[in-house]
Amino acid sequence: MNTDETIAAIASSHDVGGHRGIVRVSGEDTLACVRAFFSATEPIDWSALSAAQRIEGSIDLTSPFGVIPCDLHLWPTNRSYTQQPTAELHTYGALPLLNKLVELVCQHGARLAEPGEFTLRSFLSGRIDLAQAEAVLGVIDAANDREMNVALSQLAGGLSQPLTRLRDTLLNLVADLEAGLDFVDEHIEFVSQDAVIRELSAAQETVEATLRQMQSRHSSGQLPRVVLRGEPNAGKSSLWNAMVGKSSAIVDATAGTTRDYLVGTVESENGRFSLIDTAGVEQARDALRKSMLDQGDSQAEAANLVVLCIDASRELTPWETQQLAITTDETLVVLTKSDLKQTDRAKIAADVVVHHQDDLAIRELIRVCSEKVQALSKESSVVGNTATRCRESLRLVGESVARASEQVKLNVGDELIASELRVALDHLGQIVGVIYTDDVLDRVFSRFCIGK
Repeated sequence: MNTDETIAAIASSHDVGGHRGIVRVSGEDTLACVRAFFSATEPIDWSALSAAQRIEGSIDLTSPFGVIPCDLHLWPTNRSYTQQPTAELHTYGALPLLNKLVELVCQHGARLAEPGEFTLRSFLSGRIDLAQAEAVLGVIDAANDREMNVALSQLAGGLSQPLTRLRDTLLNLVADLEAGLDFVDEHIEFVSQDAVIRELSAAQETVEATLRQMQSRHSSGQLPRVVLRGEPNAGKSSLWNAMVGKSSAIVDATAGTTRDYLVGTVESENGRFSLIDTAGVEQARDALRKSMLDQGDSQAEAANLVVLCIDASRELTPWETQQLAITTDETLVVLTKSDLKQTDRAKIAADVVVHHQDDLAIRELIRVCSEKVQALSKESSVVGNTATRCRESLRLVGESVARASEQVKLNVGDELIASELRVALDHLGQIVGVIYTDDVLDRVFSRFCIGK
């Protein structure tokens, strides 16, 4: 896309009909474009504008809308979000009216913006880095207060600042090491071995702390995932129907009726989560059954919470015994079919005891799942898309720094140490966007909506 062109798009939410609507315009020709159709209430000298301001006025949209009141929020210089002259037209929030306004703007020299193009221009101009750009999307996609706070913290530099400081430290260290190589014959030491070890140790701590920030499996823009897992005919599908409030899952006394996984959304006081019903765990008898079981395994691996469903009316199976022995904080043990005759397995320390026709127990299960997911998701203080993109790069940074530390202790030579640190710097550059490729930008900004 051509970043010199003037772009326009609706910047407000489409589902706030009747409230304020915003059309955003940005590019070098923004002032010429806007002044062609905007009528200010008070006379204004367009050529003298030099600071951000709000201007009251109106716009004639012709039939069927006629003249509508409009506030022009104007950034006439490059001191804007995109680092280009930018305008926002604030008026009524009716979508047909806003579409007509965008059409009018495009008739006077602008073109419709691509998804995320305003934020892309902000990134390319150096106004924000790549992690902050992803935080913008995190703000847009935030499903609750916690996700909003995480995104706002990252947008304010909560992730970028320590990584930028780390990058500066490693750059200075490489410069000192390479300067020493230039004066090796004069035996001039620009940085001592002890100082290098201290700097690398601090760098490793920063990398490890940042990786801990990225522990959550939850991705921005996606609901937390709760997966029902258990033996065939353990009551998973009945629970799924009861919790989701639908009857999409086939329920039958015959084991193995679930052939694929089902996804539904569950509403709770603490927010929403996705509930996934998977095929019962058993020995694969054919390729189809193996594929079904593999899907269940992959869903469980990607889950924020696994609900282990155990039929209270049957004896424990070896698989269930094994699963109970390896439960983690990300596992919720639920005894199902509590309305039937109980066996000794009812003595299992279950988190919830339930049957699908017990409304109180179902609501309790939903509450526990929601609270558990919220508690687990608090582990991460990084927007999910950023964590997914950066986790591997950050791991490679840590490995390069660790190898450099070993080489310092082995006294193998500053050339090899500097080489390892340059590898670490390349990976750090990819995280904050100092080094990037078109496909990386496509992956980041393709998730944005138009107007952001």
